[in-house]
Amino acid sequence: MIGKICPRGDDVAGLIRYLYGPGRCEEHTDPHIVAGYLDPDCLEPGLRPDGRRDFRRLVSRLRLPHDRQGSLACAKPVWHCSMRAAPEDRMLSDAEWAQIARDVMARTGLSPHGQDDQGVRWIAVRHGPDHIHLVATLARQDGARVSTWNTRYRVRDACLAAEQRYGLRSTAPADRTASRGPTRAEAGKAERRGLGEPPRVTLRRHVATAAATAASAEEFFARLGQAEVQVRVRYSTKNPGQVTGYSVALPGDITRDGTAVWYGGGKLAADLSWPRLAQRWAAGQQPVPHLTAGERQQLWEYAASVAGHAAAQIRAWSLTSPEAAADAAWAAGDALRVTAAALGSRILQQAADGFDRAAREQYGRIPPPTPVGNRLRRAARLISAYGYLTHDKSFAPLTLIIQLAVLAEAIAQLRQTQQRAHQAQAALRAATGLRQASRTTQPAPPGTATGQQHHPQADPDTAQTAAQIAANSFPFGLGSQQKTRSPAPGQAARPASRPSPRRRPGRIP
Repeated sequence: MIGKICPRGDDVAGLIRYLYGPGRCEEHTDPHIVAGYLDPDCLEPGLRPDGRRDFRRLVSRLRLPHDRQGSLACAKPVWHCSMRAAPEDRMLSDAEWAQIARDVMARTGLSPHGQDDQGVRWIAVRHGPDHIHLVATLARQDGARVSTWNTRYRVRDACLAAEQRYGLRSTAPADRTASRGPTRAEAGKAERRGLGEPPRVTLRRHVATAAATAASAEEFFARLGQAEVQVRVRYSTKNPGQVTGYSVALPGDITRDGTAVWYGGGKLAADLSWPRLAQRWAAGQQPVPHLTAGERQQLWEYAASVAGHAAAQIRAWSLTSPEAAADAAWAAGDALRVTAAALGSRILQQAADGFDRAAREQYGRIPPPTPVGNRLRRAARLISAYGYLTHDKSFAPLTLIIQLAVLAEAIAQLRQTQQRAHQAQAALRAATGLRQASRTTQPAPPGTATGQQHHPQADPDTAQTAAQIAANSFPFGLGSQQKTRSPAPGQAARPASRPSPRRRPGRIP
């Protein structure tokens, strides 16, 4: 069962007319009240002589406690929540829906059990076989203050309880890792402007990528400037040089009066607020070293080996100590997002967007750094600094994409062990997107020098499968004392030799 709290409004009469009307798609059938602060028969609106419903008495009853408060009443008092069962669930009776509605109102604290005369005034309208709508005015009848804190999570708890009570389809509990999605108004505005996605989603991607590649506040704001994102910094009133927050906006995203639409970092995602970013940088990150041309050519292979090692470590932790894998899972999100930005792949960007939830800790917490997570973050920063210099969009990135898919699958196993179904599903969807990207990215055939463009359609016999690429050994790590020999002009680049068993491939000394 799914419960959705709609944005608050101030027109209870208009909402009731809609619930009793035909609906936008003519889907409303037999609308009637199944529960409320009074007996449903006392609240059901009567009929006028012309056969239409008369809502005046019902509306005045719902508004009475709010109107008594006068100037102290809240500006948007109408609370609206819809409850919907799964299509395969059995049809619930009016009495069962009434019990679900009372449980929701009690768990949210709006109308606790036994306090129908003290709590808010509310009704539950059923106008379809599989869902109901709860409408309440946020003014208690006893004059006490109304709190709507954490009502979304309390509604989710009521849904889980209803699933167990009536044998409905089981859904995952809320894990407090989801980022705030775009509103209906934002989605509609993006559609009218012909944008592929709402600005909130685009800004979240830019800010998360900048945070993954920056080691300080200066680098972070510089990265946002390079991405053509408008930034507004907030400073402390006591210490003028101290940054206390920031907000971002996209060029061209303006309101009706021509002002930019700003989003604070915390409104994009919990781990993108300024305190969380400052905590990330306080842990310290090693500066990006200067790489030689040969080391840059092996950058993708090094990042792939780091991702593969992290996947193996996370699988081991998921069986022994899932909490120890928190930093590695979080750093995997940085590696995936930076790789998608470096390659400019739309499929990879979508996979990174979906993977964000799987990587995030509950309540936006920043996990303590670990060696595995630090290696992933360093690989991400190396890709951001030097990845575009290789000009290799075929073989080398393919190896990394496959290993990132393996890493996402390992994190899905970790989240499943932690019983975080939403995060596990997000990781599996990201892994599917990465597998799809690996199938569309063909490896370079033998005889093609690095940096030359290759069209797989011209030479299908040389294409290797993803499994074959994943089975290949990684070349020696960056910073190794072993040297590579540059190929002669017009000659194919020779693969790197297998490392000695005493050394682990991909290790930076």
